[in-house]
Amino acid sequence: MSEYDLVVIGGGPGGYVAAIKAAQMGLKTACIDKQTAADGSPVLGGTCLNVGCIPSKALLDSSHQYEFFNKEGKKHGLVGSVKIDISQMQKRKETVVKNLTQGISGLLKKNNVEWLHGFGSLKSKNVVQCTSEKGLIKNLSTKNILLASGSLPSRIQSLPIDNEYIFDSSGALEFKSAPKELCIIGAGVIGLELGSVWRRLGSNVTVLEAQTSFLDTADKDVSAEALKLFKKQGLKIELGTLVTEAKIAKEKVTISYKKGVERLESSFDKVVVAVGRSPYTEGLNLDEAGVKSDDKGFILVNEFNETSTKGIFAIGDCTLGPMLAHKASEEGILVAEHMAGAKAPVEITHVPWIIYTWPEIAWVGPSEQFLRNTKKEINVGKFPFRASGRSHARGETEGFVKIIAEKNNDQILAVHILGSNASELISEAVTAMEFGATSEDVARIIHGHPTLSESMHEAALATLGNAIHY
Repeated sequence: MSEYDLVVIGGGPGGYVAAIKAAQMGLKTACIDKQTAADGSPVLGGTCLNVGCIPSKALLDSSHQYEFFNKEGKKHGLVGSVKIDISQMQKRKETVVKNLTQGISGLLKKNNVEWLHGFGSLKSKNVVQCTSEKGLIKNLSTKNILLASGSLPSRIQSLPIDNEYIFDSSGALEFKSAPKELCIIGAGVIGLELGSVWRRLGSNVTVLEAQTSFLDTADKDVSAEALKLFKKQGLKIELGTLVTEAKIAKEKVTISYKKGVERLESSFDKVVVAVGRSPYTEGLNLDEAGVKSDDKGFILVNEFNETSTKGIFAIGDCTLGPMLAHKASEEGILVAEHMAGAKAPVEITHVPWIIYTWPEIAWVGPSEQFLRNTKKEINVGKFPFRASGRSHARGETEGFVKIIAEKNNDQILAVHILGSNASELISEAVTAMEFGATSEDVARIIHGHPTLSESMHEAALATLGNAIHY
């Protein structure tokens, strides 16, 4: 039986990063993952690189370029229209994915991490079983185990996935053409991003959301403005709708749903179920090693991501907290460093959230309504992009930057951004909060002109009550 210092189950952005870091620290490390590419070959990267973050962003970028040239091109002196070739768009997406996943296998090899293709499970607290596709079993003896098994798309019993008419989020990335009538069940991050892609490419998109409020996790100012913008773009978003049944007939899917006391029906060419994700812990044999999980399947961990069994750790989507690739990666680093004696847990409140619609949505820290509900005394500063010179030069003036600081000491508690490139702008906020910066600190930093980042500077000034350009 092979002997290891660490065996990682899962080769996604949490697992492979942890494996690399552990190997760099001198630990003999193996990484087990069962994922296969479309051609059946073994592949690393997990959901994020193969059927999640990366392919969706590739399609979001391509579809954004298409819409920009056809809707905004004339304003920039770009005359004519651009035709769409979705098959070429899909090929580009596949190339992006292939290049990145191959890069990960190269990184594991470079760092002397042994990669085993198969399904990993616990045989005991010190033995991991790897079962290949052909049923061959290899047992690995190890001092430590890291569970990074990720998550799967959540299902609705009344909407069975067949990936012909009713799709999960992974299937919705593979459409060969834009459905004329498309229904997205769920107005969360995944639903909004997928809805944006196919709306831009020509679909009439209806989003059915069970919650009566829009983007509950976001700040109310952001969610209210975003809802207006998305509806203006053409997304038909219906809140407070509960789907009860789906019937397939004559190449159409008829969705029955309740909205208040009303019972309604609508027919679509395709339906995408995007109601979140669930931890993927089935088959891990957690009980064999005494690893505890909650009633939803999430593995329970302490502040250093160690489970109820000493020497067994868990990170990422299979644990409680935000299901974000960058959170999983940082937790992977944490676990590897913890094995070497480091004591620095991940600060969950400083993990940025990003929605890659256009305009983008990004935030770090709690919402204004949450802070006010906790009776926290705060100062709030907002700066609209319509007052930004760079935004006008780009022709993208929608949205704003909002900074929330504690009233008595001016420390930044949260930053919320709705606007183009919010995904990049939020990093300054994360850095500032990680170092305990005040809004005055940000206000006194010289930001280049003209840049979008100046809006962060102006929002910080607004928090102090003295914005210059608004």
